[in-house]
Amino acid sequence: MFHVKHYKENMENTIIIDHLSHRFDGRYALQDLSYEVRKGEVFALLGPNGAGKTTTIRLLNGLYKPSGGTIRVFGNDPVIHGSEIRRQTGVLTETSALYERLTARENLMFFGRMYGIVESVLLKRTEEILQFFTLEKRADDRVSTFSKGMKQRLALARAFLNDPRILYLDEPTASLDPESTQQVHELIESISKQDDRTVFLCTHRLEEAERLADRVAILNSGKLLALGSLAELRGQFNPGLWVDIDLLHPLTKVVDFRMVRGVVEGTVEGQKARFQVVEEGAIPALISELVRNDAQITSVHQEKVSLEDIYFRLQTEVKEGQK
Repeated sequence: MFHVKHYKENMENTIIIDHLSHRFDGRYALQDLSYEVRKGEVFALLGPNGAGKTTTIRLLNGLYKPSGGTIRVFGNDPVIHGSEIRRQTGVLTETSALYERLTARENLMFFGRMYGIVESVLLKRTEEILQFFTLEKRADDRVSTFSKGMKQRLALARAFLNDPRILYLDEPTASLDPESTQQVHELIESISKQDDRTVFLCTHRLEEAERLADRVAILNSGKLLALGSLAELRGQFNPGLWVDIDLLHPLTKVVDFRMVRGVVEGTVEGQKARFQVVEEGAIPALISELVRNDAQITSVHQEKVSLEDIYFRLQTEVKEGQK
């Protein structure tokens, strides 16, 4: 399993979780978690149902008191400074939680007043938000007439209304069709690029995390299995990568490719060649060696391990360990 180092508090860490545990009725929802979330990154928390993702969001916003360990958000304890922290965060839950008998504009104005935003500022902010989320043409239509995708865009707009420093997204594309999912992904990418804003993403969709996240944490039953960027996880759990090369004609020479620096192993059969290299930087030398031996290359394809491969490998290891 991944060994989590202790992170010191600094200006780059928006969230610091240190040996965090939480129990419900004697059962652990989270167990001894330690990690940090950096300012301006998209951080994805992954895991099956019951892994502790939603519990984590509630703890970070001061809605629960931890059973053990500490949390710091903007350097403050959410239990003590929950109200102050929540004024600087936005939360999108799995359900849209909108008032369907109100219009899109009325929903934003209502929630803006709940945030305590000054009326003149709120009026301007509402118009800006409606335009940013491409809802201005439906601003005065009741939410009950909206599609699922439009409701989710409006819910995301509501979470963004108070210009949060951290945006918590809990299953932001659940039950959405591919077109609506694409729209929400583009919005998240736009939001994450603004003003060092941190996005904390909980999702079941591994392709979503792979596309959007700078780093991911993988949980199972409240325990942290892995933490890092996709490149870091690939290096840890699947060192090396495979390269498939198509040749116009079979090689006429026998070549020992193990002499090429960075090549672990490989086979050449007819017009197909397959090699494992330690890193991407070894590929140019491999190609040069092939060409030096009269190879005519028609295509080169890297086979990189996906986040899904890593995720299911870790979850399978947990299940096998429990037998």
